[in-house]
Amino acid sequence: MVSAAPIIAPLLIGERRVVFKNITWQGYQQLLGILGEHRAARLTFDRGILEITMPLEEHEFSGRLIELFVRILVVELGLKIKTMGSTTLDRSDLDRGAEPDNAYYIQNQSRVAGRKVDLAIDPPPDLVVEVDITHTDINKPALYAAMGIPEFWRYDGCEWRIYQLQGNEYLEVPNSPTFPIVSKEKFYEFLAVAQKDEVAAEINLREWVRLSIEPKS
Repeated sequence: MVSAAPIIAPLLIGERRVVFKNITWQGYQQLLGILGEHRAARLTFDRGILEITMPLEEHEFSGRLIELFVRILVVELGLKIKTMGSTTLDRSDLDRGAEPDNAYYIQNQSRVAGRKVDLAIDPPPDLVVEVDITHTDINKPALYAAMGIPEFWRYDGCEWRIYQLQGNEYLEVPNSPTFPIVSKEKFYEFLAVAQKDEVAAEINLREWVRLSIEPKS
């Protein structure tokens, strides 16, 4: 009897990354200025380590679907939102800076609505999302915890991890504090349907949320 060879899943490649070490804050700022705002690459700086990420299709597809997922939940739950996208979140006092895939003000939307955010006086975004399919040299949870981001989502192409800030560190939790009605299973279901039909995934999720929050007679 011939045994079957094991099936090995193809390795997902979602990003290409270049890492530089021993970079000063001034050097990081100069590079941001040289590259400008209209670019595909995203920069993350963590106390001397500079990582430049070039998102590929798998990364961008996942990021856009998560953005749609958040938007649907906000609208259907009657919440408010200010979308920051990949706006550079610089904290010179922490020697850290990041350009996440998505960042949002939801709970604190009213405090920053209608104007440009200034992190020197404004609270940090309520929710930050990172898609990290391939290895990153940056400790993203430690970075965003230091910035005081209350909630951090991380998706690696297979697993959705949710982190809630507790003191100065993140605690991984099973449900989003911002959207507690949504299970991880519902998130995975949304992504699976969206792989074939994004419109159907949106319709299904909207209907599910409406039924979930509908008063019981």
